[in-house]
Amino acid sequence: MSGTWASDRSRRLREAWRVYDATVWDRWLAAVFTGLAFVPALSAMGVEFGNLSGRPADAFQIVLILAQTVPLAVRTRWPAACLAINGTAFVIHETLGYPMQFGTVTVYIALYSVGAHQERFRRVTAVVASAAYVVLSAAVILRGSPVLQSDFVVFYLLFAVCWLVGAFVRGQRLQEAERRRLATEAAAAAERARIARELHDVVTHHVTAMVVQADATQFVATSPERVVTALSTIGGAGRRALAELRYLLDVLEATGESATPVVGSVRDLVEQTRSGGQPVELVEDGDQPALPVGVGLAVYRVVQEGLTNAVKYAGGRPTTVRIGYRDDRVEVEVTNAAVAVPVGARSDLSGGRGLAGLRERIGALGGELVAGEQPDGGFRVFASIPVGGAG
Repeated sequence: MSGTWASDRSRRLREAWRVYDATVWDRWLAAVFTGLAFVPALSAMGVEFGNLSGRPADAFQIVLILAQTVPLAVRTRWPAACLAINGTAFVIHETLGYPMQFGTVTVYIALYSVGAHQERFRRVTAVVASAAYVVLSAAVILRGSPVLQSDFVVFYLLFAVCWLVGAFVRGQRLQEAERRRLATEAAAAAERARIARELHDVVTHHVTAMVVQADATQFVATSPERVVTALSTIGGAGRRALAELRYLLDVLEATGESATPVVGSVRDLVEQTRSGGQPVELVEDGDQPALPVGVGLAVYRVVQEGLTNAVKYAGGRPTTVRIGYRDDRVEVEVTNAAVAVPVGARSDLSGGRGLAGLRERIGALGGELVAGEQPDGGFRVFASIPVGGAG
């Protein structure tokens, strides 16, 4: 319970922090450190470099302290400028031997800020900062500093650690940004692939039905009733194709929704195929449960692909659709006998975009798809899909 409370509190703090731009927080940081710099009780916590003393506090020291704290207001936007002003004021303050002031600790923040936020000329900035440190060390030594030379090395390492911590944070931030970019690209690629599969399923199935019916109409021209039936089937297939394509176009234009068009039931799909002249038998085994959207769409697409191939390559031949509802999965099978596939076309039937797309779709749900020729020359498409494979 305490861990959950701490996690929620941390999340709320992060959200509250992100409400304001970084520059706003920098201004508050500068204001806070400016106020603390003039609190006498905090003076002992300041940075004392070189242990020089003898110059009393005066108005110029106030100017130097402000020159160290106020630049924090731009530490994120212009980190190098912040360090340049802050560092120069720190060097003068320590070289002149002013009394300790809490405001001098801001040199650590300025160094961290350059490491974390400086984008250009990072190496040049590091070299200049190191040179400035050498100048500061030489100045305090010439003024008679009692500090050992080894202490100057320790101070340099302390300053370098502040810089390196900022550089580490910057590296983590860049890696996170790169991970988000790659995740966004992967999501976009997955959405494009999903839309491509949906377009293939829509166009292939409905256009195939329309072409087959249009070709068959010329042979029944002397029978007005059959012509009317064929034309009605063509019109219905065209309207369904337009409806699904319109949905996909809406998704592409602006909605940002998942490309999952609203489709009819498997029974409707079988009836549509029958009305086109293809003898189809539907066999359902078990009681149909409430299927997740992804699973229901996958079942529909398997049947759609199987019937489309049957119409294309086994027109007029018996086709069977079997759907078995098990406890934890749905099994879908579409078979037809003696597929009349021309030489060179079987590779398209068994490995074309439609079946490849189905394998990807069903694989993503944790299922499997098997498709291939039967010993009697027919063709079989079988899919086993876990019921809990999609929400």
